[in-house]
Amino acid sequence: MFLKLNHQNLEVYKSAKKLLNASYDILEKLPDSENFNLKSQLKRASTSVLLNISEGSSRKSKTERNRFYKIARGSIVEIDTCCEVIIERNYIKPEELTELGNYIISTFILLSNLLKS
Repeated sequence: MFLKLNHQNLEVYKSAKKLLNASYDILEKLPDSENFNLKSQLKRASTSVLLNISEGSSRKSKTERNRFYKIARGSIVEIDTCCEVIIERNYIKPEELTELGNYIISTFILLSNLLKS
């Protein structure tokens, strides 16, 4: 925010911010009984994506960068699995997860492409 660094210009970073915001929108709809389980996990995983992209971008070596990008991609898989649980528990209708699902897909693809480059 205060440091104007390159990661803020990356499409994957911008997509991850949208993913984070969409995740937080879903968190508001989940029951309080999930505060210390599903809500906590979804919050940590969605934050992890953004933080690992920014931290990875600050690394000098490609090996180091990719390690953080792989962690971020793993966190996207966690978010996707949280969505699966949310639907199976009937907390939210599948169509209410469409926006989040689109950001899951786009951010995963962008990260995968970044890892290939």
